[in-house]
Amino acid sequence: MAVADLTLRPLADAGELTRFLELPYVLDDELADDLAQGHRRPEWMWIAEDGDRVLARAAWWGPAGAGEPVAFDFFDVDDALPPGEAVEIGAVLLAAALRVIVPEGATPPEYGRFIPADWREDAEARQIVETRTQVLTRLGARPLVERLRLEWRAGTPLPEPSGRLDFRPVRDRAELIDLMVPVMEGTLDAHSRGDLERMTPEAAAAKHYDEEFARFTSPRAWWRVGVSAAGEPVGFVIPARNAYNAIIAYLGVLPAHRGHGYVDDLLAEGTGILAGEGVPRIRASTDLPNVPMAQAFARAGYVNFERAINYSWESA
Repeated sequence: MAVADLTLRPLADAGELTRFLELPYVLDDELADDLAQGHRRPEWMWIAEDGDRVLARAAWWGPAGAGEPVAFDFFDVDDALPPGEAVEIGAVLLAAALRVIVPEGATPPEYGRFIPADWREDAEARQIVETRTQVLTRLGARPLVERLRLEWRAGTPLPEPSGRLDFRPVRDRAELIDLMVPVMEGTLDAHSRGDLERMTPEAAAAKHYDEEFARFTSPRAWWRVGVSAAGEPVGFVIPARNAYNAIIAYLGVLPAHRGHGYVDDLLAEGTGILAGEGVPRIRASTDLPNVPMAQAFARAGYVNFERAINYSWESA
């Protein structure tokens, strides 16, 4: 197949969604609602066509009303193609789309893909990851982190609170940022470590708040600070809803109180708040190297149902 003969283009309008859906991915069922709510735009959804056959696709996501997308979360190639051909077609499509979507001189949004928990043992899943990795590294990105995707399901016994901590709502943005700054010390989170290479802990905490927490429309009264019997903050937990699920958005134990199992108390509090809302599931994620956090989720009844792998153009 001559790559030069492919048609590379964005969707003409939302009515072409069925064309985009000719290749599969686990988030396909969210696309129609995303388009309706303004999180997707036809000009952010690209396909590579060979006649009436879609061979590759890519799409970006952004907050409703945003001028530019902030996340790159769809990138698929027809996996019936020979691996080398799949890489060539994927690279041509992605390069063409990035030239249009990303302003000149700007860093492209990070790419994230959900993958099976056992992808290394599954030959088909491993090939899918390897194909995307080859395309992305050719275009200047690098693998950043692999994450566990975790889920607590309704009917799972709730973790029992130990009674060691009292809980109160987070007072305001300033208090939460003040708590986040020391929590970043020694963090195992790849994104936070990357931020700390480029900015102060105060700036990194503010960025995290403004780019994630401030966008949640769920009640901020859910956000909790865990306080010791002496009245000292021990840590905090941010239960919330994003556009799709109830989530544990963030959990942190202050350095002076680490090693005492307070992560279990904080996670029990956050899980209990969301479960009390009658949600069918609670989602969370943690970086693969963060073994202590993964173990805490397991103790609280969360299961690892999937993984995610992220690629970044930052410092590539």
